[in-house]
Amino acid sequence: MHPIRLISFGYLHLPADPDGRPVPPTADRIEDVRDRLRDPATARDILDLDGLNPRVQNVVLNTPGARELLDNLAEPTSRQAPGASQSDAGRSL
Repeated sequence: MHPIRLISFGYLHLPADPDGRPVPPTADRIEDVRDRLRDPATARDILDLDGLNPRVQNVVLNTPGARELLDNLAEPTSRQAPGASQSDAGRSL
């Protein structure tokens, strides 16, 4: 399996374009999971922690469906299109 990098961001915390629309980070793929994962901010005891903290990771990963979501996000990187090089893996999913 090829390594992938997941970046979490909140649309309310993004810079805006000239029209005021949020500008998400540059990525090969963006997956909106707002309707599929519980907002970790609802767990008040972790509000001041970031996603690198094991307590935050525990809250997120124990949300029903979270592990399946991660498996589904990682799955395309384990397949490589015929004729694609290793450096092409994971692009344009």
